[in-house]
Amino acid sequence: MALERHPDVTAAFVELGHEIACHGWRWIHYQNIDEATEREHMRIAIDIIKRMTGDAPLGWYTGRDSPNTRRLVVEHGGLLYDADYYGDDLPFWTEVQVSGGQRTPHLIVPYTLDSNDMRFASPQGFNTGDQFFAYLKDSFDVLYAEGEDRPKMLSIGMHCRLLGRPGRFKALQRFLDHIEKHDRVWVCRRVDIARHWIDKHAFRAQ
Repeated sequence: MALERHPDVTAAFVELGHEIACHGWRWIHYQNIDEATEREHMRIAIDIIKRMTGDAPLGWYTGRDSPNTRRLVVEHGGLLYDADYYGDDLPFWTEVQVSGGQRTPHLIVPYTLDSNDMRFASPQGFNTGDQFFAYLKDSFDVLYAEGEDRPKMLSIGMHCRLLGRPGRFKALQRFLDHIEKHDRVWVCRRVDIARHWIDKHAFRAQ
């Protein structure tokens, strides 16, 4: 819906090569929404992105999901991953039982709520850009050290209405300066991580 209201911004996203993952059609909680409505909202949202950008999205993140969301994502088809999970630092495979009983491999690329600028707007959150920078830097430094012998992933949630404020944006600039001092760091889109995981860590049935 937001893309439809701002076609010039959507065109700029496409021109700049950003990934446009699907965040749903409406900003509502789907926990108690009936399955048919959630499925229809998913279809509308994906169709809008395809019409506005020329390509269907490859990633999905509701953020306010229901017990049916992941199955509906898999049943819709065409999506490489979803990010409706916060409990891991690396992508992982799961099997989703779709209608009819078949179990289908599905990739999850976890999101995060801690290294996320939403904490500027929540209790016990970030009060200053310095706090945000310190949290990102410490998260990166720990994962970089652990990544000496195995890969690690750091997701950072950012929203223009929050981190885009002048008193906060400097924290992102400082963080980018910090990670540029390190080698073997890949700053990329989530779809790039998903494709890498599919290529290098293909699903294996248990």
